[in-house]
Amino acid sequence: MAALDPGSAAELQEAIAQAHASGEGLEIIGTGSKRAIGRPSEAMHALDLSRLHGIVSYEPDELVLSAKAATPISEIASEVAAARQMLAFEPPNYSALLGTGSGSLAGALACNFSGPRRFKAGAARDFILGFSGVNGRGEAFKAGGRVVKNVTGYDLAKLMCGSWGTLAVMNEVTLKIMPAPEAEASVGLAGLAHGAAVKAMAEALQSSAEVSGAAYVPDSPGETSRTMLRVEGIEVSVKARVATLLGLLEAHGERFVLDEANSRAFWREMRDVAPLAHMREAHIWRLSVPPADSAGVMAEIGRAVAARYYCDWGGGLVWVAAEPSGDANAGSIRTAVARSGGHATLIRAPEAVRRSVPVFQPQPHALAELTRRVKTAFDPKRVLNPSRMYEGV
Repeated sequence: MAALDPGSAAELQEAIAQAHASGEGLEIIGTGSKRAIGRPSEAMHALDLSRLHGIVSYEPDELVLSAKAATPISEIASEVAAARQMLAFEPPNYSALLGTGSGSLAGALACNFSGPRRFKAGAARDFILGFSGVNGRGEAFKAGGRVVKNVTGYDLAKLMCGSWGTLAVMNEVTLKIMPAPEAEASVGLAGLAHGAAVKAMAEALQSSAEVSGAAYVPDSPGETSRTMLRVEGIEVSVKARVATLLGLLEAHGERFVLDEANSRAFWREMRDVAPLAHMREAHIWRLSVPPADSAGVMAEIGRAVAARYYCDWGGGLVWVAAEPSGDANAGSIRTAVARSGGHATLIRAPEAVRRSVPVFQPQPHALAELTRRVKTAFDPKRVLNPSRMYEGV
């Protein structure tokens, strides 16, 4: 596979225009951190964006930052942290899970992965203000702008999020940045079963405590289950809301509190799938289900597959490490998830498995046709990450 490494917007456009002319597919690579997710590449060449790197502008007073596509998320996080600001969608770092490096800005947005704060702050797609890029025809274009309130017709910036580089290649991105909380702490409950934990989390989420993280880690050898609830803000408010949660959850069992340092460490582990990352042979699934159904879904999966798991987003996001099999247990897992109206994505499995099993949730016919039409509009010759998400698209 030949590698192309554009160092400017003009070189990026030229590389894609040549691929369009020849009909030869390109595998889009930023830092390569999520290269092992999705169907194996069918591209003839790699388009290496690593030279499109660096923060272009940062205006802390305006809460706006612009950076090149392959700028590491860690570099951006450090820059904004120095101004007591943050990327509120908590972009995860799957380096331990996938055995890769940390991710890039465009990669984080193209995959639309978000951390524990998602249900309160929003997803990655909610923080992109605009971008410049090149579609599969080799045409340069811009979408959105540099202000928070910006109406420009079709929201192409959000369309890029979750497209996995199959529609266009971003060159420069503008993001909304948020103030970082002054303090944080987490209230925990020990020893709850899954169903009871979901009820406790729901009660906390519906309270005035303004919870910004809600996770459940089941029993494991040597450890009892933990149900964790995070609060963030100014210190006096955090203390008051911790007290509120302790009183609210008194009837649910043994309670405890994590101080700021331990709270940050715990939620970093949830964000990065650390509880399952060490299970190197396991196939890792990411399930999205209604929180109230997550206990039933995992009970059904557990009857068919040997698996470990934990829940984030109040039970709505379930990370599953399943025993390895030729089809990654896709039938059992997707059947259980389908009963709740959810969906399942295979995040980690050998290349042969990802080639034979749909990695992303299979789409109903009407939605699949819409996906094909959108792909054709942006990339008629399928040169950008061909078949990365769905075979033939």
